[in-house]
Amino acid sequence: MPELSLPLADLPGAFIPLPGAPRLPLPVDEVRVSAGFPSPAADYADKRLDINEYLVRNPVSTFFFSVEGDSMQGAEIFDGDMLVVDKSIRPRHGQIVIAFVDGQRLVKRLYRCAGRVALLAENPLYPPLEINEGMELLIWGVVTGKFKHFGA
Repeated sequence: MPELSLPLADLPGAFIPLPGAPRLPLPVDEVRVSAGFPSPAADYADKRLDINEYLVRNPVSTFFFSVEGDSMQGAEIFDGDMLVVDKSIRPRHGQIVIAFVDGQRLVKRLYRCAGRVALLAENPLYPPLEINEGMELLIWGVVTGKFKHFGA
């Protein structure tokens, strides 16, 4: 399968983490948050969480992409979410990936089985995208996480 090659500078929306950027550990409570009634023990924080350590496995190959659209809502990926993408992970069947198909950047679930390759949406309104001969496909990276800003 031919690969589409794009220089990094031509990838709009890609944020490159700076090696050696200052880290800011934030407090993490030992008690889980209840979606029902609040716990009286949740009034203190025991340890700290560094967002980089939590979301980034390999800083040199990790990038962030903002999501546009609703094709992955079944995978809890929504419009405006920020995806954490690692280029160093070898993409496997069933993983959510950032792919370029004929120059168009997509986030989809990779289907690779019995010689068939497709990119699957997680919304029944979107059909599978079969990768056929003559189409250019580049699996750019594997989605390892996401975060969302609620605007508060």
